Amino acid sequence: MESSLLQLLLFGILAGAANVLGGMILFPPAIHKNYRKLLKYILGLGAGFMLSVVFIDILPEVVKLWQPKEGVFDSEKLLIPMVLILIGYLLTQFFEHTIAPHFHLGEEVHSDHLISTKSAYTAIGGLLIHTFFDGVSIAAAAQVDFNVGILVFLAIFLHKFPEGFTISSMILAAGKGKKEALIATSLVGLTTLLGVILFYFVGANIGFTVAYALPLASGITLYVAASDLIPEINHHGGKNPLVSLSVFAGVLFFFLAHLALHSVLEK
Repeated sequence: MESSLLQLLLFGILAGAANVLGGMILFPPAIHKNYRKLLKYILGLGAGFMLSVVFIDILPEVVKLWQPKEGVFDSEKLLIPMVLILIGYLLTQFFEHTIAPHFHLGEEVHSDHLISTKSAYTAIGGLLIHTFFDGVSIAAAAQVDFNVGILVFLAIFLHKFPEGFTISSMILAAGKGKKEALIATSLVGLTTLLGVILFYFVGANIGFTVAYALPLASGITLYVAASDLIPEINHHGGKNPLVSLSVFAGVLFFFLAHLALHSVLEK
């Protein structure tokens, strides 16, 4: 079932709005304090869900796209998609940690973590790359299978709140205010929507089809889950086993959502 433009736009708008809402949690301070307590659990839930989506839904779809003939398996045909997954993973590493500094979620609001305006905007520039491919991931997955599209959207939606929180905290640490934080989170959110729209209208015309977009986007999603979120969970969780268990809760949430979607749509 191919997703309509309206459905994809709704996914993109909701994902982008989550960036803004996550950033605005920093205002007022009382809400920020309570949200900080829940942040590590939200991260764990999102990481577990994202990892499950990649391994259970996206990668099998990638194999299907590159192995069109039933009953015939050609390992050589998987070289290109596997390379694209690796490129997606390394591309995120490059933009997030090579040209932009790395920050722990939410810590930059403290006085001993003040950063320069240039560093904050450079970091946000790095985030724009993977948020753009968040949108590409949603559109590409939904074009393959509507169920997969919903699950990819949910996975991305879950990490959008902490992502917005991170962006706002960097802006505040650079000495800026609520207006600048709103602009920055809105820009990142709009980049996700842009990824959805461009892939839908332009991707196929330039040869960037689902077969190429899906493995590339899955590499980026895998990086965000395994190399961004999991280390943050371990960093913030400390010796609290409930934080680690939230990752497994995210996996359970995925399977429940997966079963629910299939049972509802098969009726």
